[in-house]
Amino acid sequence: MDYKKSKAPTNTVTRNIMDLCEETGNIYESVVIISKRANQISAEIKQDLSKKLQEFASYNDSLDEVFENREQIEISRYYEKLPKPTLIATEEFIDGNIYWRDPSKDNEE
Repeated sequence: MDYKKSKAPTNTVTRNIMDLCEETGNIYESVVIISKRANQISAEIKQDLSKKLQEFASYNDSLDEVFENREQIEISRYYEKLPKPTLIATEEFIDGNIYWRDPSKDNEE
């Protein structure tokens, strides 16, 4: 799922715990699934932002000079306005867009 097109809210939303544990039957398992997906989304966003900011990097030996690039500031502001990875992951989990499995339960069957 593309995090830029996510319909996740940008502010914190109160959720019904029963809705979160409906699919797994265990709220803690649901939270672990959401947190692992949030870590994946966070790493993807960080990699994408680093790649875009790398284009503006200047490798000067002088530490006294600090350049402010308007485009670089705009890119940073755009990423600051995106929903947090936990909100995106929670939205994906509620919509059923996350594939997950429990290897310990697979071995029992």
